[in-house]
Amino acid sequence: MFTRLLTTFAAGAIAATPLAAETDIAFALDWRFEGPSAPYFLAIDNGHFAAEDMAVEITAGQGSLDAIPKVASGAFPFGFADINSLVRFLDQNPGAPVTAVMMVYDSPPFSIVGRVSLGISGIDDLEGSTLGAPPPDGAWAQFPILAEVNDIDVSTITVEPVGFPTREPMLAEGNVDAVTGFNFSSYLSLARLGIPEDDITTILFADHGVELYGNAIIVNTDFAAENPEMVTGFLTAVAHGWADAIADPAAGAAAVIARNPAGDAELEARRLELAIDANVLTDHVRGNGMGQVDADRMDRAIEQLRMTYDFQSEPDAALYFTDAYLPDAEIRMIAAE
Repeated sequence: MFTRLLTTFAAGAIAATPLAAETDIAFALDWRFEGPSAPYFLAIDNGHFAAEDMAVEITAGQGSLDAIPKVASGAFPFGFADINSLVRFLDQNPGAPVTAVMMVYDSPPFSIVGRVSLGISGIDDLEGSTLGAPPPDGAWAQFPILAEVNDIDVSTITVEPVGFPTREPMLAEGNVDAVTGFNFSSYLSLARLGIPEDDITTILFADHGVELYGNAIIVNTDFAAENPEMVTGFLTAVAHGWADAIADPAAGAAAVIARNPAGDAELEARRLELAIDANVLTDHVRGNGMGQVDADRMDRAIEQLRMTYDFQSEPDAALYFTDAYLPDAEIRMIAAE
């Protein structure tokens, strides 16, 4: 039962409170204010949330699963999180009031980033290498699936637990041969440390048989049941924000730097472009619009999760994602054009 969550009362309070114009809405991100968070800031700056009668406050996160308990507890009605982490969370907390309502990373950013000069030119070079992996990292969590579907002998790999702040510096210093991470984060962080880009190898899990989805907008289901139009309005604003970011990544980076003055605008624009090209604007999204999941692929993704996770109950895709709140296809296609 999910009754152990200490803030269940907050969820009930959110669901029971009638919504008025310019409703204050809290949105929990998965990570720091970087390029891929630009669409949500543009949705604020360009008036898309305001057009839906919402005043949205965005909070940074600390990892792929950070937003899930925040939303499930009712502390935040909306969040951004890895759907694979959500699957495990709901299996371990049956009945928790949280689900995904809009897929954003149609291709997950899970990757291994290595250096050619350290012997990592492709996936076949991982055996016998030293791999740096932060224990809470989303890519590390899915690495066993990559290994399974590619017949990688993990017993030959030396895994070095590293922290997020030390991950790329250790690779830059040659203390590890490769690291797990997100393609748009580790690559650019390594380049910023002075490693030539032709010495950097990015091994995307999605290019090597891993059919998982990535991060999605999640919602507190009590809130959604009470305020369905608000949820659709939120997703409509998000779609417009992504359309703005895709059309002008530099403007997106500027919106990020306005909230994170210590950042580098050029770096964050590139990070956003990497996310758009590799994770957001897939062929499926170009053909069907942002937000949907393919039912057959989702079933295959769940079967891949079984390779490394023992479900307590039979998994049910309907618990993890619903398209009931998505805006019309015409709106979802504006970010895919």
